[in-house]
Amino acid sequence: MKVLMLNPLKCTGCRACEYACSFKHEGIFNPLDSRIKISTFLEDLSFVPSFCMQCEEPYCAEVCPTGALTKNAETGIVELNKDRCIGCKQCVVACPWGAIKLKHTGKEIIKCDNCGGDPECVKVCAAKALTFEEVEDAVAAKQKGVAARYKEIAKEMAKGVNP
Repeated sequence: MKVLMLNPLKCTGCRACEYACSFKHEGIFNPLDSRIKISTFLEDLSFVPSFCMQCEEPYCAEVCPTGALTKNAETGIVELNKDRCIGCKQCVVACPWGAIKLKHTGKEIIKCDNCGGDPECVKVCAAKALTFEEVEDAVAAKQKGVAARYKEIAKEMAKGVNP
């Protein structure tokens, strides 16, 4: 299985990935509709792309009341069925990576789908900060540990949001 990988030390903050993503999915160059987001940290002039980590046990899917988010066992992608989504935004709150969001119109949820196995963001990343590669056991274990920690934090946050 292939996953989107990031080396934040290589990211230059050019935002080409955001523009390519929004154009691929929406037909417009608008970073607000991108499934990847570049965060800028001025203190040390660093840039960190964030995107769906396709969690092994996606908390977003667990909290979805309609089953609009499901994990595809074959591809590993957490898939969004727009027809089943009611826009309750529980997945937005639950995502430990902040990778699920509303389109700029505020009417529908969007998230990374790895462009069906050929991520546009990787193609346009001149700095090679983004790659799409097979998961090695060590990398998968590290991601799983981090995701589990964020999942616990999200659960604690959800308790305060939705008592």
